[in-house]
Amino acid sequence: MLLVALPISPATLLPVAAQTVAPTIAGIWQAENGQMKIEMFERDGGYAGRLLWGQRAVEADGKTFKRDVHNPDPSLRTRSLQGITILQNLKWNAHAGRWEGGTLYDGTSGRRASARLTLADGKLEMRAYMGSPMLGRTIRFNRVSN
Repeated sequence: MLLVALPISPATLLPVAAQTVAPTIAGIWQAENGQMKIEMFERDGGYAGRLLWGQRAVEADGKTFKRDVHNPDPSLRTRSLQGITILQNLKWNAHAGRWEGGTLYDGTSGRRASARLTLADGKLEMRAYMGSPMLGRTIRFNRVSN
């Protein structure tokens, strides 16, 4: 029996994602179901996202944005939901191959959830959850523009 020794370095023991630089997710993304459009942008060494349009964030006319009436901060309840930052503090985790540690603000309910983003097959997958990621919901987005 012939054994061949292959060189092993610490880098070969890491997952493939850990060996890559974070791909850019900056740009405009639309949910696959067409119910939301967001703009991802760099902020404080990570990423944040602002709401450009959301079916639940507009009045019946589909154009007029609702007010942030459910915001826990009473001073923000008169602001429009248009353009508010709904995703923030997303930092790249090279080992996991995704952006983690973020928060998602739902302006239609005033609630916040934990959020993480993964880029898979050109689609941005946002996982929002309270407590455990297993109990969350995933929304998939397609890039509209950079």
